[in-house]
Amino acid sequence: MSGKSILKRLDWLSITIYVALVGIGWINIYSSTFTDTDPSIFNFASLHGKQLFFFGVSIVTIIIILALEANFFERFSSLFYVISMVLLLGLFVFGKTIAGATSWYNLGFFNLQPSEIAKVATALALAKYLSDIQTDIKRKKDQIFAVGIILLPALLIIPQPDPGSALVFFALMFVIFREGLPLYYLVIGLLTILVFITTLMFGTIWIVIFLGLVLALFFLLKKKTFKVPVFPLTIIIAATILFSLSVNFVFNNVFEQRHRDRFGLWLRLEKDPQKLDQIRKTIGYNTYQSEKAIESGGFFGKGFLEGTRTKGDFVPEQHTDYIFSTVGEEWGFIGTATVILLFTILFLRLVYLAERQKNPFARMYGYGVISILFIHYFINIGMVIGVLPTIGIPLPFFSYGGSGLLFFTILLFIFLKLDSNRLKEGN
Repeated sequence: MSGKSILKRLDWLSITIYVALVGIGWINIYSSTFTDTDPSIFNFASLHGKQLFFFGVSIVTIIIILALEANFFERFSSLFYVISMVLLLGLFVFGKTIAGATSWYNLGFFNLQPSEIAKVATALALAKYLSDIQTDIKRKKDQIFAVGIILLPALLIIPQPDPGSALVFFALMFVIFREGLPLYYLVIGLLTILVFITTLMFGTIWIVIFLGLVLALFFLLKKKTFKVPVFPLTIIIAATILFSLSVNFVFNNVFEQRHRDRFGLWLRLEKDPQKLDQIRKTIGYNTYQSEKAIESGGFFGKGFLEGTRTKGDFVPEQHTDYIFSTVGEEWGFIGTATVILLFTILFLRLVYLAERQKNPFARMYGYGVISILFIHYFINIGMVIGVLPTIGIPLPFFSYGGSGLLFFTILLFIFLKLDSNRLKEGN
């Protein structure tokens, strides 16, 4: 296979957006970490220099991915998955703790985060299993196995503790739904989240009142010829009430105090003004300062390296999880809208590429890529602007982090390689 041939078959719109996001991200990392003592933008001891270095590593990795045969990734997907699970287990013995989470291996020249490897490996393993001719997602045992592929890495990551990274894996459920998992599972999941949030905000009593009203309305409006499935209905109502009764216990005894504070701030659960102010100065400090930074940028922004809140280090970890606030302050609404537009075009393009795949493995992996990238994008920006609780996951291709940039790149370019193979085969 000639290099010229593969270049012709690549989706250059996706690649252009990738380069644009990495470039804009690097400019904002530079701005949020720049000091007057920086000797050069190529100073690899600085954070922006390290990110530039890892972009170079990513380019080399892209070349390697494109040079491999497309079926390499399907053939060895199970092995990649096993290796990633072993690496996650190894953290409990050899892991390095940063910011309270034992999520990294210290390799000397950089810290490796195995959860990033696991995202790629899990997307590949799930696509491999679902595309197997013997798999029928309508069967319960196959549904359980598919969910188990997603659940295993999440269960290994939660105790680190890193609930944000664990949450990302559940986005892969979308792939299973796309391939035929009955939608009532999705309805149950959404209702469970709704009952959880409603119970925290209003209490179990309002859940019971609402169910009673719905039940009464159902009996009043039902046709006489329609038989009510009494037993299943009773089970559903009882399960809902029992789950609601367990919410406060779980919230108060399973969640850590910092998680309770974040939910409390997000759902406005805390009514005491003094406690609320204290939470805003501690757990909610990052989000509060991030909102102020974005708000201060106005329509056109303050200009490159002119962000007073960015220069004053008002937003902690601004170069990582809160990088979007730098865009808002220095580039204003124009800058934030541009970033959102680039991500939107990328997602739509990837959906288009996934749908045109004739190879089931490539299609399913494509949707895995979309799911992982989208949940990172949605939660990160929602967290930065204060509409979602602080979870702590990076903005893909944008936030500072060598492991993140490298493995987001691998995640995307494996799919672009699979897509180029479709054109090679003339499908």
